[in-house]
Amino acid sequence: MKKYKLVIVENDDDERFFMKEEFKAFGAFDILGEFVNGDTLFEWLDQSPAELPDIILSDLNMPGKNGYDIVSMITSDQEYEQIKVIITSTSPVIAVREKCLSLGASEYLIKPELFVDYGPFVKELYRKIDKAG
Repeated sequence: MKKYKLVIVENDDDERFFMKEEFKAFGAFDILGEFVNGDTLFEWLDQSPAELPDIILSDLNMPGKNGYDIVSMITSDQEYEQIKVIITSTSPVIAVREKCLSLGASEYLIKPELFVDYGPFVKELYRKIDKAG
């Protein structure tokens, strides 16, 4: 099973905790960092971490730099353009998904209704990323 380096950008502490636990339990993701919004993500990236992530999993709606900002900034910077940005949200609105994809997101996934249901979410994310290569 291929392993992916991942950062999580999620402003809800509980949700971030349950995500992280399921990613660890699945075993195919090394979590390089957890951030509360795009501002804290870019502060970390500006400090030139030893390893860049393969994937940024970002919530869409957050205070400060949100998911739209993260997709736009990552895909427009040659230093980071190889990083896949996956947006996650509770919104099933197709126009929101299409906007994220048109900005350059690799994928748009709807969050589970309950925090404790991140197991299937993590498996679906891995399947989509591994399939895309």
